[in-house]
Amino acid sequence: MVFTRLTAAEAASLVKDGDNIGLSGFTPAGTPKAVTAEIAKIAHAEHEAGRPYKIGIFTGASTGQSCDGVLSMEKAIRYRAPYTTNPEFRKHVNAGEIAYNDIHLSQMAQELRYGFLGEVDWAIIECCAIEDDGKVYLTAAGGIAPTVARLAKKGVILELNAFHSAKSIGIHDVYEPLDPPSRAAIEINKPSDRIGTTYLQIDPKKIVGVVECNIPDEARAFKDADPITDTIGQNVADFLLADMKRGIIPPSFLPFQSGVGSTANAILGALGSNPAVPAFNVYTEVLQDAVVGLMRSGRVKSASTCSLTVTNEVLQGIYEDINFFKDKLVLRQSEISNNPEIIRKLGVIAINTAIEVDLYGNVNSTQICGTKMMNGIGGSGDFERNAFLSIFTCPSVAKGGCISSIVPFCSHIDHTEHDVNVVITEQGVADLRGKSPVERAKAIIENCAHPDYKQLLWDYLKLADKGQTCHKLSAAFAMHDTFLREGDMHLTDYARYIIK
Repeated sequence: MVFTRLTAAEAASLVKDGDNIGLSGFTPAGTPKAVTAEIAKIAHAEHEAGRPYKIGIFTGASTGQSCDGVLSMEKAIRYRAPYTTNPEFRKHVNAGEIAYNDIHLSQMAQELRYGFLGEVDWAIIECCAIEDDGKVYLTAAGGIAPTVARLAKKGVILELNAFHSAKSIGIHDVYEPLDPPSRAAIEINKPSDRIGTTYLQIDPKKIVGVVECNIPDEARAFKDADPITDTIGQNVADFLLADMKRGIIPPSFLPFQSGVGSTANAILGALGSNPAVPAFNVYTEVLQDAVVGLMRSGRVKSASTCSLTVTNEVLQGIYEDINFFKDKLVLRQSEISNNPEIIRKLGVIAINTAIEVDLYGNVNSTQICGTKMMNGIGGSGDFERNAFLSIFTCPSVAKGGCISSIVPFCSHIDHTEHDVNVVITEQGVADLRGKSPVERAKAIIENCAHPDYKQLLWDYLKLADKGQTCHKLSAAFAMHDTFLREGDMHLTDYARYIIK
């Protein structure tokens, strides 16, 4: 079948006010870029003419500036799920202009299939190759592409992006589980197992057009490692080695997952450079540059992921050296890469980043002072809740020391104390396993809090009303309140918050 060739503008003109679009990709990797940028232009023109234009967007995770960024700037987004990191989008969400729904990434595709989020009108899928019978080869991510392509009631638009080499054909494992009550066990028993196809099969009649383009992925740049992230990374490596020596972690080690950013890279670097740590496998949602380097050196044996969230230089290097990577690298859909059944079965060691941790081990990973969205929960809940070992890391202070990352009570809770085994900062390690709430509080203050805040936290614990969990509710958010009023948590005076 010969598919109609469209310009990006022609494809964008098919999307009408009120439509919902489903996108391929996971992070800026693998997301469509040409058509969404043209949709933003349509929104601008419609608004200039005094006509309404807003759409709903369903994605695998975050996108890039050519989607979340420009569409937010043009006030074109009515509803958006599940995750984003774009600063322009964040600004409009926090201004109350976008209905943003923060969902566990493993649940996004199935909630669409269950009908929880409304209908999908259009699917826009980035690909590196297309066959006449509707076999579509995805690019740098799995995301929710099979689900949105199948559900799209008005049709599928393909972005054939020449930036992504067709040499990559074969690294995807495309698999969409059945819905209850027909869902069967997912037969992934080691990170390198494959259970699906290398392509996404789409009914050719649903493909309304192909947009040819050559647009690089909008790879995010992360900060270089610094002494604090390096120390956190070393603390993690030392802790895991100690657990291995105690027999908690088997001598062959366990699959590893880490979040995104400079701290995650520092942790991977510390593990990879330590000869006492055996070569290990990665079962994760996002693969960064550090893992690719460890694969090349033999320190990572295989990697299963949803997304190649790497710099474009590293991505092109993977394509050029695909014969090396093809049997070591698997790209999956997010509901498989983040699947609780598989994470628990494989015994994944999960390490993610916290914004703040409270005295009892509750973790806030999404909201600043409880109200301003930073990003979203992403896949951290999928992994930490189901991990063999659940670890959260963060620097002990932020904003030049004006904010303590260890607080009496989290201003927003994404991960409850029941799902958090270990907290690690550059100050040290708090192992919370087997501890009561008060024992956890003492371990976190003593081992993870910055010295400038230790006494303030001890003072809070002393004045807290006694119970199974000790709190003084009138003072629980005193540090946050002081920061909002004075710009510095150091200035907290608990006396003013105590109700006599």
